[in-house]
Amino acid sequence: MSGIIGYIGNKRVVPVLLEGLQRLQYRGYDSAGLAVIRDNTLEIRRATGKLRNLEEVIRLNPLDGTYGIGHTRWATHGAPTEQNAHPHRDCHGTVVVVHNGIIENYLELKQALEAEGHKFATEVDTEVIAHLVEKCLGGNGAGAPSLEEAVRVAVRQLTGVFALAIISTRDLNKIVAVRQGPPAVIGLGKDEYMVASDVPAILYHTRDLFFLADGDVAVLTPNGVTLTDFAGQPVKRRVQHITWDPILAEKGGFKHFTMKEIYEQPRAVRDTALGRVSPETGQVFLDEMEISEEDFRTFREIKIVAAGTSRHAGLAGKVMIERLARVPVEVDYASEFRYRDPLVNPHTLTLLITQSGETADTIAGQREAQAKGSKTLAICNVLGSMAPREANGTIYTHAGPEIGVGSTKTFTAQLTALYLFAVYLGQARGLLPPADAKQLLADLTALPRQLESVLQKDEEFEDLARVFDRASDFLYLGRGVHFPVALEGALKMKKVSYIHAEAYPAGEMKHGPNALIADGLPVVVIATCDWKAEDSRARYERTISNIKEAKARGACIVALVTEGDREVREMADHLITLPHTNELLSSILEVVPLQLLAYHIGVLRGCDVDQPRNLAKSVTVE
Repeated sequence: MSGIIGYIGNKRVVPVLLEGLQRLQYRGYDSAGLAVIRDNTLEIRRATGKLRNLEEVIRLNPLDGTYGIGHTRWATHGAPTEQNAHPHRDCHGTVVVVHNGIIENYLELKQALEAEGHKFATEVDTEVIAHLVEKCLGGNGAGAPSLEEAVRVAVRQLTGVFALAIISTRDLNKIVAVRQGPPAVIGLGKDEYMVASDVPAILYHTRDLFFLADGDVAVLTPNGVTLTDFAGQPVKRRVQHITWDPILAEKGGFKHFTMKEIYEQPRAVRDTALGRVSPETGQVFLDEMEISEEDFRTFREIKIVAAGTSRHAGLAGKVMIERLARVPVEVDYASEFRYRDPLVNPHTLTLLITQSGETADTIAGQREAQAKGSKTLAICNVLGSMAPREANGTIYTHAGPEIGVGSTKTFTAQLTALYLFAVYLGQARGLLPPADAKQLLADLTALPRQLESVLQKDEEFEDLARVFDRASDFLYLGRGVHFPVALEGALKMKKVSYIHAEAYPAGEMKHGPNALIADGLPVVVIATCDWKAEDSRARYERTISNIKEAKARGACIVALVTEGDREVREMADHLITLPHTNELLSSILEVVPLQLLAYHIGVLRGCDVDQPRNLAKSVTVE
């Protein structure tokens, strides 16, 4: 939702904070601000809109300090105004707070504090925290609590989810960081220490870090970091050395992060499969986990819990798993799962799919399943994040940092992980002969090269975008494993171009959606085919019927077809030809042209393709 950064060390603090905020812009961009302390004096600068507006404010009104905190905001309470921008202060301007999350009981706390004489200046929930810490600090005399002691008392009164960084002129040379829900990572450098919402913000300073767990309070000083729980008891967290090259979080010569990440998909697929397959034996090796092969053999059902793009990956994964392992799979919206009293038990495997590992409703679904005795398996891109830490096992995708809000390479990496899992599960349950497994893995090994061949056609997709950049609506159709790709294509079009787009199973058109078709409506049809598979050919033939129906009603057909196609090319207005692979892997090839089409249309329409309006990369509150 929002991004937080804090730094204490031997560098000039303002450039460090601005650099960190630059790498956190994808988390929020309604406003930004920072606070620094120098010579017992606290100074704050804030601005609405993009980070460049804050940089201009600082250029016109410079400040400096020895340590400080910063924030980039996606509004949840109060309008995105300068007044409502973080950091937020107490009555006397001695305590400042930056916050990611939502305080659910802030109105109750605010009313109680106002009754005690506290004066509030904003509409936002975060300001309550500053006033509460001020109250818990008490007077200035001997025996007054330390900042971390006051923070521990304050946070125990909060209801909701929050990651915090707090500084105060009443307890100098100290940043107190807190986690209860949203992510927070502590960076350990040489005589410098950082707190941030995400890893890219600190990689240029250190790759040694640890993630705070819920209920952790970290105190950063020039001498190091101490860690306790909310009760003040010492705790320990494992320090990790991140191998990501910081340049992975930069644009690398591309105009936008989104384009860079689309082009990184061959590598993301290759790296996700690396070390997990034996082409010679057809064996799949999963990461070490608490779920045994015997467990995988005896699960009676799988529940997939995910949100947004990850849910679309889950829908494709359902087809993969049911086809190769013959286990019934149900895919849930994470935001709905725990509220419907789901029927899970110890014979259920709950599979969480989350790019960040911190998606609030997915975590809530995970805990609901665990409470009912289900083992949980996470597919995740972020090492050490919440979902993997709480799961019985994790399949990490190795996509590297993804900055663009509209997930691209993490989607294809998730599909790769699901494909590997489906093959593994089919083998574990004795349903997949070695020869079949070897062929499935050979197809996967060939996929990165095929993806590169699709990317080489980008000029075609850019030309196609010029045909449709004035469109007001899009319709996407697919059958079987192709329907989730249609959903993902429509979602990408909505996100990065702001064009209304819908997706349907192609067979549903006669049941209502045909009424949407008018002259010139762009209808994107996924009509690929695995020519070797009879069931795929049958779906292809049915899809041709749908193309004819749409064409007869005046639609402009954009068709995705497989090399060797003869029939669809005679009907389509625009043709996108893809390499041949088995049908379960075809979704990874199909989504790339849809990503590029949406991207180029978004650019032509002048949209912010990396940071679409009203959205944030990691949805850490429900």
